[in-house]
Amino acid sequence: MDKKIFRRKAYDKMLQWKNESNGTTALLVEGARRIGKSTLVEHFAKNEYKSYILIDFANVKQEVNQLIESSITDLDYFFMRLQLINKVQLVERKSLIIFDEVQMQPLARQAIKYLVKDGRYDYIETGSLISIRQNVKDIVIPSEEERLQMFPMDYEEFRWALGDNVTMPLLRQVLDSLQPLGQATHRKLMRDFRLYMLVGGMPQAVNEYLETNDLQKVDKIKRRILLLYADDLHKIDKTDRLRTLFWAIPEELHKNASRFQMTTVVENTTVEKRQELLEAIRESMIANVAYHSNDPHVGLHLTADKSHYKMYLADTGLFVTLAFWDKDFTENTIYQKLLSDKLDANLGYVYENVVAQMIRSAGNELYYYTFADGNRNQYEVDFLLSRGNKVVPIEVKSSGYKTHKSLDVFCEKFSSRVAERILIYTKDMQKDGATLCLPVYLTPLA
Repeated sequence: MDKKIFRRKAYDKMLQWKNESNGTTALLVEGARRIGKSTLVEHFAKNEYKSYILIDFANVKQEVNQLIESSITDLDYFFMRLQLINKVQLVERKSLIIFDEVQMQPLARQAIKYLVKDGRYDYIETGSLISIRQNVKDIVIPSEEERLQMFPMDYEEFRWALGDNVTMPLLRQVLDSLQPLGQATHRKLMRDFRLYMLVGGMPQAVNEYLETNDLQKVDKIKRRILLLYADDLHKIDKTDRLRTLFWAIPEELHKNASRFQMTTVVENTTVEKRQELLEAIRESMIANVAYHSNDPHVGLHLTADKSHYKMYLADTGLFVTLAFWDKDFTENTIYQKLLSDKLDANLGYVYENVVAQMIRSAGNELYYYTFADGNRNQYEVDFLLSRGNKVVPIEVKSSGYKTHKSLDVFCEKFSSRVAERILIYTKDMQKDGATLCLPVYLTPLA
């Protein structure tokens, strides 16, 4: 299958880096595998530079590795050999060198310090599992490196892929006006959004849908990606505890518990080992981790409880497939029920996952809060956002019911800290007292 070039927001951020850095830093584009990093960076190189050299360390010539390991201190020789090997002429300040899958050659990443100081060319690195321990062992991380995190295609990028450049700008106007859309328009927008939940934002899956309009074929693509992730996790951890944790994410969310119970998933592990496994999952960027905030205020990271967390898949399309991994596509009730808008409460965790994905893709870290009142009633605010000097609590419903007891009690408890309260659900936009009720497709704009 040819690599289709999709419009991605990361392109504009790369262009901003190029113009502002002017060769004084390298750019590291990090993210999970198969989200389109390499394709986008090469597309950027073709458009924005006179020439470029791509070094793919997942499939690199031995002489290039030897060149990096032995000749990086003699940059004149290094660049001459690099041009001869790749049959590309580099032009000073008008060429780019790409280190693709740089985690597989740590010495190349370490050399960025000297390459940037030399100043002749620009450098972009791409990689997954960038900060996993074995990928940074014994090297000095260059301070001349700017980082750009890239995620699966967000909902607006998905709409762009479908040829729709209008919906999201119009929805921004709708949100600003706080006017309901009306049932007919809302139903169509929900159908469109449910398709995103099923296909997801992995470029290969999106491309398969565009070419075939066949969700069964899309599901096969997603299964291949999930197996690739499982293989990656096995390479990191031969005990397969990481792979077991990853596979357990849908099941743990389905329990509707206040935290991910790692001890029930991987038994006989120390606290230190469990923390190491969690960090490896988080660094892989194939999953999103939401930490419990013990005292919610604008500095959410200051009160994050690293032992109390939930996990979500970084892509909800993959989540749908993984949740019913042991079922044939035709037996996958999530596909059937989402398409017919009959997703029951037992499958509501799919909506929680997609909201987590959209919040994370917008550049926010994930936090949540659980608490009990004087009568021992348990409450949970699904997500917390920091806005200015206030917090925004968010509750997610997989239905049209606009009950929001947890929000109400939370806002009473922390009244001086709350900017606005948001309920994300499946009905049209409305205000319910002080609570703003938003249809799920407006989440990226909230």
